[in-house]
Amino acid sequence: MTATEAVSLLRSKEVSPLDLVEASIKRIETVDHEVNSLPIHCFEQARDRAKSLDLETHASNPKSLCGLPIAVKDYNDLGGAVTTYGSPIFADNVAQKSDATVRKLESNGAIAIAKSNVPEWAGGHTFNPVNGLTRNPWDLSKSAGGSSGGSAAALASGLVWLATGNDLGGSLRTPAAFNGVVGLRPSPGRVPRGT
Repeated sequence: MTATEAVSLLRSKEVSPLDLVEASIKRIETVDHEVNSLPIHCFEQARDRAKSLDLETHASNPKSLCGLPIAVKDYNDLGGAVTTYGSPIFADNVAQKSDATVRKLESNGAIAIAKSNVPEWAGGHTFNPVNGLTRNPWDLSKSAGGSSGGSAAALASGLVWLATGNDLGGSLRTPAAFNGVVGLRPSPGRVPRGT
């Protein structure tokens, strides 16, 4: 099921945000132990948000994600969750608030369910001393790429329908190609940065 199809089901109330959160959690717990694309789980936070989301407001907005579970790259701050940047220096760095990108997604009905693995300091292959190696779900002996390799591998594994990433020199496009998914790099300045 595509993200568009999932949002359509949410909008028509054929499924609830909590239904999709639980389906995503089940898939993560079943599959991700081999791939390691989403090592930082925010399951209770996601469940709480799914239960409290005002679906009536979101369903009337054609641009809303209506409660769609997403993954947030571990370079983006998600309030209440750790942001490690893949570095032991930040292994216990809990974000006090979500950054601008995550806030924008949440205000449009997204539910952050987990954080995707990254290479330490944005290297080309997704492995780090905090959360380990992310494997390519199509061939576990191959690289998921970087630096958005965790996000791309999570999408290819069917763990979530959308995931954040960032890209200055191929950090979205390369992992997307390695994992057989779409990675969109908008023009610089189009997506908000920072807090």
